[in-house]
Amino acid sequence: MPILRHFTLALLLAVLSIFSTTAQANDATWQALQEGGLVILMRHSLAPGIGDPPEFERGRCETQRNLSAAGRAHAQAAGRAFRARDIPVAAVYSSSWCRALDTAELMAVGPVEPTPWLDSFFRGRGDQASITQAAQEQIAAWQGPGNLLLVTHQVNITALMGGGVGSGEMIVVRPVDESLQVVGRLSVSGQQFASYPHETL
Repeated sequence: MPILRHFTLALLLAVLSIFSTTAQANDATWQALQEGGLVILMRHSLAPGIGDPPEFERGRCETQRNLSAAGRAHAQAAGRAFRARDIPVAAVYSSSWCRALDTAELMAVGPVEPTPWLDSFFRGRGDQASITQAAQEQIAAWQGPGNLLLVTHQVNITALMGGGVGSGEMIVVRPVDESLQVVGRLSVSGQQFASYPHETL
């Protein structure tokens, strides 16, 4: 039994250490965003399912996979997290898919402009090479002074960064010459910023 207790204590300390390290990394990323000049690559919030129905049409949300109630709540929470920390957002671009537009609009951190270079190319709905190249050019040209928020899809972020992200997760990057320097990753809990007295949702 003493061995089991020591093992349990060691495991608990290891878990607490991981949480502490993650919290410190998150704090550093938020602080970097407060300074501006960065690009935030965000996957749209939770929209259960894969891809879109066969009858998919741009501009018709009823033909698309859309945000769940939890996804909408998460997008609002993400926006509150930005406002709570006074993160300067100079421009917001989004895929024209409804789940991405809704995410960006529910965050309410600035006017949202749909753009084709953030549209999904999953299952051949667009040309991966041209969409990715256009996105790379837009990101590389960003100089601030605030931050650039881009709401898009997993396939787009994977093509740009070489790795995927969870629903609603953000990768914060700094354009350096012709490359992207990863500043950090952020994932806002829908419960973390549940409400503020001065805000009406």
